[in-house]
This record gives sequence, structure tokens and C-alpha cells, in this order.
Amino acid sequence: MSVRHALLALLSEGPKYGLQLRQEFLARTGEVWPLNVGQVYTTLQRLERDDLVESDGADDGPQKGFRITAEGEAELAAWLRNPPDLSSPPRDELVIKVLVSLRLPGVDVHEVLQLHRRYLVQLMQEWTRLKEYAAERDLGFGLAVDAELFRLDAVVRWLDAAEGRIKRASVEPVDGPPLRLPKTPRKAVVLP
Repeated sequence: MSVRHALLALLSEGPKYGLQLRQEFLARTGEVWPLNVGQVYTTLQRLERDDLVESDGADDGPQKGFRITAEGEAELAAWLRNPPDLSSPPRDELVIKVLVSLRLPGVDVHEVLQLHRRYLVQLMQEWTRLKEYAAERDLGFGLAVDAELFRLDAVVRWLDAAEGRIKRASVEPVDGPPLRLPKTPRKAVVLP
């Protein structure tokens, strides 16, 4: 997520204060991504340093106003037009766990896959409940929830494909003392 560009987009509507930008950012994104006021002011300082925004000259603080510059408008337009670089795979923790567990003594990779699949399905159920509750009231939140549900669905499908490929390859667990895996993930499902 680019806070930098989101703030430029909000400033393209007209001059705003830092606290106002934070509130509008949260409202526009369905309050799915937390943004603290310190991050807003740090980002604004960098944008000002890069001549993408300018301030009204007031002292630093909650009443300091900012507006986008012509360079900032060009930066925003370029960001909106250009797709993100997805040409190389990200470092995905789950993919790394599966790859490592293939050769880890005492670990059954199928158990690892199943443990994470259960967690992801539980998480999808939580997001679906939130969607049913609030999505009709808030378009931004509904779109963010849809994106998360599609992302989680893709991860579950990858787990299914990985398990099938591992079974076809007849991967046997590596001998060694068994490594006990908890039956449920340590992280609780906590949604906004």
C-alpha cells in the first residue's frame, strides 16, 4: 500500500491538514489499514522535501496545511496509470514454510499444509461475516474485504495445488525426531 500516493490523491481534492488527511484516509479505505498520525506527518515531510506537496508555512503541528504541487499531480497520475511491478514473486512466509518443511526432519509437510489451510478458511469466514455486516454501508470497506477474500482464496488454492504436487512427487517425511506442531495457529484471528 502506498500511503504516499494515497495522501497525494487526497490532497488533489484541495488543501488539507495532517489530521484531516488521516481521517479521510481511514474513511476512504474502509478503516481496514491503520494509519497513525505520525506516519501521516512523516510522509508529508518527505513529500514536501521531494517538492510533491507544499505547506502553508505555519509551524509544524495539527494546523499546518498542505497542498499538492504540479510535480505531485504528475507523480499521482503516473502512479495511477502504471501497474505495480508483480514480475517477481514476493517473499511469502507461507511458501517459505512449505518449502522448508519439505526437508525438515520430523515434520510432515501435509500436516503443515492442513494447519494453514484451516487457519485461512477460518480467516475467510471472519472476513465474510464482516462483509455481510458492514459492506453495504461502506463501499470502500466492501471493496477492501472483497480484495482480501480473493487473496485468501488464492492462497488456499495454492495450498491445494502444492499438496497435490507433493503427493504426486511421493515426498516422504525426512527421518528425525518429530517436531510437534500445534493443532491451531498461535495467532488469533483479529480483524478491523
